[in-house]
Amino acid sequence: MSEFIEVKNIEKVYERKIALSSLSLSIKKGELIALIGPSGAGKTTLLNLLAANLSPDQGEITIDGQLLAEMTDQKKRAKKIGIIRQQFDLIGELPVIHNVLAGKLSEWGIIKSLLSMLFPQDKDDAIRALTRVGLSEKLYERTSALSGGEQQRVALARLLVQSPEIVLADEPVASLDPARAEDILALLVKIASEENQTLIASLHSVEYAKRYFDRLVALQDGQIFFDLPSSSVSDAQIASLYKLKEQE
Repeated sequence: MSEFIEVKNIEKVYERKIALSSLSLSIKKGELIALIGPSGAGKTTLLNLLAANLSPDQGEITIDGQLLAEMTDQKKRAKKIGIIRQQFDLIGELPVIHNVLAGKLSEWGIIKSLLSMLFPQDKDDAIRALTRVGLSEKLYERTSALSGGEQQRVALARLLVQSPEIVLADEPVASLDPARAEDILALLVKIASEENQTLIASLHSVEYAKRYFDRLVALQDGQIFFDLPSSSVSDAQIASLYKLKEQE
């Protein structure tokens, strides 16, 4: 596997707080990576930079040899990068099918997008995606009527329809109970593996990270604390990563 994503000497500062400092990272196509570390370590900032929702103050990010800053074509970028969040980013008042087909909006024109609100376009794509996440019978249900786990499955179906090469997951199971969290993580990893997608997820749970991901990138104070295969990470390293600093 060749280097697919290159993060080079990234720095991001909010007011006077350094969120990321001189961070460099190489990721191969198809890797399953979990970002771990204490709150405020920079995990969400890194994901937002990779999603092009933020711009670095210094450094650069390249994807498949192209500078992310130069990927201004929304349609092309949507085929490269998709994101799933803890909050699901769904419109609760709409039927499930419309939330799933939102994954097509970047490639549809305005007319087709508006028409789809009345007569769902590419309906078969939505049905196939919902079948893969086990919700084919929920096609026309009001999205807000679904459970949290079901809503996250709808968000996964939307990603399937979008079909990006890179999936960024920002605490995708933080709002779910343990049984549903494991269910969603297993499904997320399964889909990414089947689609040969590169998956980068931030997680609070080290247990989940080690169980479902091949590589752990640990952040602490905006820098990489360690970057190791999951099977190589020791309890001592985890304890050191999350150790509370003594008050001065």
